[in-house]
Amino acid sequence: MNLQPWMIPEHLAPGDARSLEGDWADMELHRITSPEDPFFSQAFGALSAEFGDAGEMEQDSVIARRMQWLPEQMINGASMQYALQLVTRRGEFVAVRDHTVIILESEPRAVVHLSHNLVAPEWRRSGIAGWMRALPVATAMDSIQTLRLPSASPVTLVGEMEHFDPTRSATLVRLTAYEKAGFKMVDPELVSYLQPDFRDPAEIDISSGPQPLPLTLMLRRMGREAEGFVSGAEIFHNVKALYKMYASEFRSADMYQVYESLKNYPAAGARIPLKPPTAR
Repeated sequence: MNLQPWMIPEHLAPGDARSLEGDWADMELHRITSPEDPFFSQAFGALSAEFGDAGEMEQDSVIARRMQWLPEQMINGASMQYALQLVTRRGEFVAVRDHTVIILESEPRAVVHLSHNLVAPEWRRSGIAGWMRALPVATAMDSIQTLRLPSASPVTLVGEMEHFDPTRSATLVRLTAYEKAGFKMVDPELVSYLQPDFRDPAEIDISSGPQPLPLTLMLRRMGREAEGFVSGAEIFHNVKALYKMYASEFRSADMYQVYESLKNYPAAGARIPLKPPTAR
Protein backbone atom coordinates (compact mmCIF):
# COMPACT_ATOMS: atom_id res chain seq x y z
CA MET A 1 0.00 0.00 0.00
CA ASN A 2 1.32 3.45 -0.91
CA LEU A 3 -0.89 5.40 1.47
CA GLN A 4 -0.34 9.08 2.17
CA PRO A 5 0.04 10.17 5.84
CA TRP A 6 -3.51 11.57 5.86
CA MET A 7 -4.95 8.23 4.75
CA ILE A 8 -5.81 6.49 8.04
CA PRO A 9 -7.19 2.96 7.45
CA GLU A 10 -9.15 2.77 10.71
CA HIS A 11 -11.11 5.86 9.67
CA LEU A 12 -12.53 4.16 6.58
CA ALA A 13 -16.21 3.24 6.57
CA PRO A 14 -16.93 -0.52 6.67
CA GLY A 15 -17.75 -0.63 2.96
CA ASP A 16 -14.71 1.36 1.84
CA ALA A 17 -11.98 -1.24 2.42
CA ARG A 18 -11.19 -1.33 -1.31
CA SER A 19 -9.79 2.18 -0.95
CA LEU A 20 -6.71 0.53 0.55
CA GLU A 21 -5.91 -0.99 -2.85
CA GLY A 22 -5.68 2.20 -4.94
CA ASP A 23 -2.67 3.92 -6.43
CA TRP A 24 -2.22 6.96 -4.18
CA ALA A 25 1.25 8.05 -5.25
CA ASP A 26 1.65 11.82 -5.54
CA MET A 27 -1.74 12.49 -3.92
CA GLU A 28 -1.69 15.76 -2.00
CA LEU A 29 -4.18 16.95 0.61
CA HIS A 30 -4.65 20.71 0.96
CA ARG A 31 -6.30 21.88 4.18
CA ILE A 32 -7.66 25.29 3.21
CA THR A 33 -8.08 27.64 6.17
CA SER A 34 -8.61 31.02 4.50
CA PRO A 35 -10.17 32.51 1.34
CA GLU A 36 -6.68 33.90 0.67
CA ASP A 37 -5.31 30.36 0.35
CA PRO A 38 -4.14 29.84 -3.27
CA PHE A 39 -6.23 26.65 -3.46
CA PHE A 40 -9.46 28.25 -2.18
CA SER A 41 -10.79 29.31 -5.58
CA GLN A 42 -10.18 25.85 -7.04
CA ALA A 43 -11.88 24.09 -4.14
CA PHE A 44 -14.83 26.44 -3.62
CA GLY A 45 -15.28 26.94 -7.36
CA ALA A 46 -15.66 23.20 -7.95
CA LEU A 47 -18.23 22.85 -5.17
CA SER A 48 -20.16 25.93 -6.24
CA ALA A 49 -20.31 24.79 -9.86
CA GLU A 50 -21.66 21.41 -8.81
CA PHE A 51 -24.07 22.36 -6.04
CA GLY A 52 -24.73 26.11 -6.35
CA ASP A 53 -27.42 26.08 -9.03
CA ALA A 54 -29.47 23.58 -7.02
CA GLY A 55 -29.39 25.82 -3.95
CA GLU A 56 -27.27 23.28 -2.08
CA MET A 57 -24.16 25.43 -1.60
CA GLU A 58 -23.69 28.25 0.86
CA GLN A 59 -22.46 31.69 -0.21
CA ASP A 60 -18.66 32.21 -0.22
CA SER A 61 -19.09 34.78 2.58
CA VAL A 62 -20.64 32.07 4.76
CA ILE A 63 -17.71 29.74 4.06
CA ALA A 64 -15.26 32.53 4.92
CA ARG A 65 -16.93 33.03 8.31
CA ARG A 66 -16.88 29.31 9.03
CA MET A 67 -13.14 29.25 8.44
CA GLN A 68 -12.73 31.59 11.40
CA TRP A 69 -14.23 29.08 13.84
CA LEU A 70 -11.82 27.54 16.33
CA PRO A 71 -12.81 24.36 18.20
CA GLU A 72 -11.70 25.77 21.57
CA GLN A 73 -14.06 28.74 21.22
CA MET A 74 -17.68 28.12 22.19
CA ILE A 75 -20.35 29.78 20.01
CA ASN A 76 -23.76 29.73 21.66
CA GLY A 77 -22.81 26.64 23.66
CA ALA A 78 -21.14 24.75 20.82
CA SER A 79 -17.60 24.10 19.63
CA MET A 80 -17.34 24.15 15.85
CA GLN A 81 -14.48 23.39 13.47
CA TYR A 82 -15.01 23.78 9.72
CA ALA A 83 -12.77 22.04 7.19
CA LEU A 84 -12.45 22.58 3.44
CA GLN A 85 -10.12 19.95 2.00
CA LEU A 86 -8.87 19.56 -1.55
CA VAL A 87 -7.01 16.60 -3.03
CA THR A 88 -4.82 17.05 -6.10
CA ARG A 89 -2.40 14.84 -7.99
CA ARG A 90 0.51 16.56 -9.74
CA GLY A 91 -1.47 19.78 -9.57
CA GLU A 92 -4.65 18.36 -11.13
CA PHE A 93 -8.00 18.36 -9.35
CA VAL A 94 -8.96 14.99 -7.86
CA ALA A 95 -11.59 15.65 -5.18
CA VAL A 96 -12.86 18.19 -2.66
CA ARG A 97 -15.03 18.06 0.42
CA ASP A 98 -16.10 20.24 3.31
CA HIS A 99 -17.53 19.39 6.71
CA THR A 100 -17.98 20.79 10.22
CA VAL A 101 -17.38 19.15 13.60
CA ILE A 102 -19.88 20.28 16.25
CA ILE A 103 -19.52 19.44 19.94
CA LEU A 104 -22.20 20.75 22.25
CA GLU A 105 -20.94 22.09 25.57
CA SER A 106 -23.47 19.94 27.41
CA GLU A 107 -22.31 16.56 26.06
CA PRO A 108 -18.89 15.16 25.03
CA ARG A 109 -19.79 13.68 21.65
CA ALA A 110 -18.83 14.87 18.18
CA VAL A 111 -21.40 15.39 15.45
CA VAL A 112 -19.84 15.90 12.03
CA HIS A 113 -21.95 17.66 9.43
CA LEU A 114 -21.02 16.35 5.98
CA SER A 115 -21.63 19.31 3.70
CA HIS A 116 -20.38 18.40 0.22
CA ASN A 117 -18.17 15.79 -1.40
CA LEU A 118 -17.11 15.94 -5.05
CA VAL A 119 -14.82 13.62 -6.99
CA ALA A 120 -13.55 14.37 -10.51
CA PRO A 121 -15.25 12.10 -13.11
CA GLU A 122 -12.01 10.39 -14.05
CA TRP A 123 -11.37 9.46 -10.39
CA ARG A 124 -14.78 7.98 -9.68
CA ARG A 125 -14.79 4.27 -8.78
CA SER A 126 -11.06 4.56 -8.02
CA GLY A 127 -11.49 4.33 -4.24
CA ILE A 128 -10.64 7.99 -3.54
CA ALA A 129 -14.25 8.62 -2.47
CA GLY A 130 -13.67 6.29 0.47
CA TRP A 131 -10.78 8.43 1.67
CA MET A 132 -12.87 11.57 1.23
CA ARG A 133 -15.53 9.98 3.44
CA ALA A 134 -12.85 9.16 6.01
CA LEU A 135 -11.36 12.66 6.27
CA PRO A 136 -14.11 14.03 8.59
CA VAL A 137 -13.18 11.42 11.20
CA ALA A 138 -9.70 12.91 11.53
CA THR A 139 -11.19 16.40 11.93
CA ALA A 140 -13.50 15.07 14.65
CA MET A 141 -10.59 13.49 16.51
CA ASP A 142 -8.71 16.80 16.27
CA SER A 143 -11.62 18.67 17.88
CA ILE A 144 -11.94 16.03 20.61
CA GLN A 145 -8.21 16.29 21.37
CA THR A 146 -8.31 20.11 21.35
CA LEU A 147 -11.14 20.12 23.88
CA ARG A 148 -9.34 17.47 25.97
CA LEU A 149 -12.29 15.12 25.83
CA PRO A 150 -11.89 11.34 26.20
CA SER A 151 -10.42 9.83 23.04
CA ALA A 152 -13.29 7.34 23.00
CA SER A 153 -15.92 10.08 22.83
CA PRO A 154 -18.71 9.08 20.39
CA VAL A 155 -18.40 10.34 16.81
CA THR A 156 -21.34 10.47 14.40
CA LEU A 157 -21.06 11.54 10.77
CA VAL A 158 -24.31 13.09 9.52
CA GLY A 159 -25.18 13.62 5.87
CA GLU A 160 -28.21 15.48 4.50
CA MET A 161 -29.52 13.85 1.32
CA GLU A 162 -32.41 14.18 -1.08
CA HIS A 163 -35.30 11.79 -0.57
CA PHE A 164 -34.99 8.63 -2.62
CA ASP A 165 -36.29 9.06 -6.16
CA PRO A 166 -35.46 6.23 -8.60
CA THR A 167 -36.03 8.57 -11.56
CA ARG A 168 -33.18 10.88 -10.53
CA SER A 169 -29.97 9.08 -11.44
CA ALA A 170 -27.61 11.49 -9.63
CA THR A 171 -29.51 11.08 -6.35
CA LEU A 172 -29.56 7.31 -6.75
CA VAL A 173 -25.79 7.24 -7.36
CA ARG A 174 -25.10 9.27 -4.21
CA LEU A 175 -27.45 7.22 -2.03
CA THR A 176 -26.02 3.96 -3.38
CA ALA A 177 -22.50 5.18 -2.55
CA TYR A 178 -23.57 5.97 1.02
CA GLU A 179 -25.20 2.55 1.30
CA LYS A 180 -22.13 0.66 0.04
CA ALA A 181 -19.96 2.60 2.48
CA GLY A 182 -22.07 1.47 5.43
CA PHE A 183 -24.14 4.58 6.17
CA LYS A 184 -27.69 4.14 7.46
CA MET A 185 -30.76 6.29 6.76
CA VAL A 186 -32.92 7.62 9.59
CA ASP A 187 -36.49 6.54 8.81
CA PRO A 188 -37.95 9.65 7.10
CA GLU A 189 -41.46 8.54 8.06
CA LEU A 190 -40.55 9.16 11.69
CA VAL A 191 -38.12 12.09 11.42
CA SER A 192 -39.03 14.94 9.06
CA TYR A 193 -35.73 16.79 8.84
CA LEU A 194 -35.58 20.30 7.38
CA GLN A 195 -32.46 22.07 6.12
CA PRO A 196 -32.55 25.88 6.39
CA ASP A 197 -32.96 28.01 3.27
CA PHE A 198 -29.49 28.63 1.79
CA ARG A 199 -30.53 31.56 -0.38
CA ASP A 200 -29.17 35.07 0.11
CA PRO A 201 -31.24 36.95 2.75
CA ALA A 202 -32.17 39.62 0.19
CA GLU A 203 -33.57 36.94 -2.11
CA ILE A 204 -35.51 35.38 0.77
CA ASP A 205 -37.00 38.76 1.67
CA ILE A 206 -38.33 39.50 -1.80
CA SER A 207 -39.84 36.03 -2.13
CA SER A 208 -42.46 34.36 0.06
CA GLY A 209 -40.02 34.01 2.95
CA PRO A 210 -37.67 31.18 3.94
CA GLN A 211 -38.33 27.83 2.29
CA PRO A 212 -36.58 25.06 4.27
CA LEU A 213 -35.64 21.99 2.27
CA PRO A 214 -36.96 18.55 3.35
CA LEU A 215 -34.10 16.06 3.39
CA THR A 216 -33.24 12.69 4.87
CA LEU A 217 -30.47 12.06 7.39
CA MET A 218 -27.64 9.59 6.72
CA LEU A 219 -25.63 8.40 9.72
CA ARG A 220 -22.34 6.69 10.26
CA ARG A 221 -21.99 6.11 13.99
CA MET A 222 -18.31 5.23 14.49
CA GLY A 223 -17.99 1.75 16.00
CA ARG A 224 -21.78 1.29 15.90
CA GLU A 225 -22.30 1.00 12.16
CA ALA A 226 -24.08 -2.37 12.44
CA GLU A 227 -26.79 -1.19 14.85
CA GLY A 228 -30.26 -1.05 13.32
CA PHE A 229 -31.86 1.49 15.63
CA VAL A 230 -31.10 4.91 17.09
CA SER A 231 -32.80 6.59 20.03
CA GLY A 232 -34.97 9.67 19.75
CA ALA A 233 -32.63 11.42 22.17
CA GLU A 234 -29.60 10.81 19.93
CA ILE A 235 -31.41 12.01 16.82
CA PHE A 236 -32.55 15.16 18.64
CA HIS A 237 -28.97 15.79 19.81
CA ASN A 238 -27.59 15.36 16.27
CA VAL A 239 -30.13 17.70 14.68
CA LYS A 240 -29.77 20.24 17.49
CA ALA A 241 -26.02 20.29 16.75
CA LEU A 242 -26.66 20.91 13.05
CA TYR A 243 -29.08 23.73 13.83
CA LYS A 244 -26.56 25.30 16.25
CA MET A 245 -24.15 25.44 13.33
CA TYR A 246 -26.67 27.00 10.98
CA ALA A 247 -27.98 29.43 13.63
CA SER A 248 -24.50 30.86 14.08
CA GLU A 249 -24.67 32.37 10.59
CA PHE A 250 -28.32 32.51 9.52
CA ARG A 251 -30.91 35.03 10.69
CA SER A 252 -33.19 33.90 13.53
CA ALA A 253 -36.27 34.55 11.37
CA ASP A 254 -34.89 32.16 8.76
CA MET A 255 -34.29 29.48 11.41
CA TYR A 256 -37.76 29.70 12.97
CA GLN A 257 -39.42 27.00 10.85
CA VAL A 258 -36.64 24.47 11.27
CA TYR A 259 -36.58 24.93 15.04
CA GLU A 260 -40.37 24.56 15.13
CA SER A 261 -40.02 21.22 13.32
CA LEU A 262 -38.18 19.80 16.35
CA LYS A 263 -41.48 19.80 18.26
CA ASN A 264 -42.66 16.90 16.09
CA TYR A 265 -39.59 14.72 16.65
CA PRO A 266 -39.95 11.32 18.36
CA ALA A 267 -39.71 11.08 22.14
CA ALA A 268 -36.27 10.65 23.70
CA GLY A 269 -36.84 6.98 24.47
CA ALA A 270 -38.18 6.07 21.02
CA ARG A 271 -36.36 3.45 18.92
CA ILE A 272 -36.02 4.78 15.39
CA PRO A 273 -35.16 2.29 12.64
CA LEU A 274 -32.05 2.87 10.57
CA LYS A 275 -32.58 1.76 6.97
CA PRO A 276 -30.47 1.30 3.86
CA PRO A 277 -30.26 4.69 2.10
CA THR A 278 -32.03 3.41 -1.04
CA ALA A 279 -34.94 1.88 0.90
CA ARG A 280 -38.38 3.21 0.02
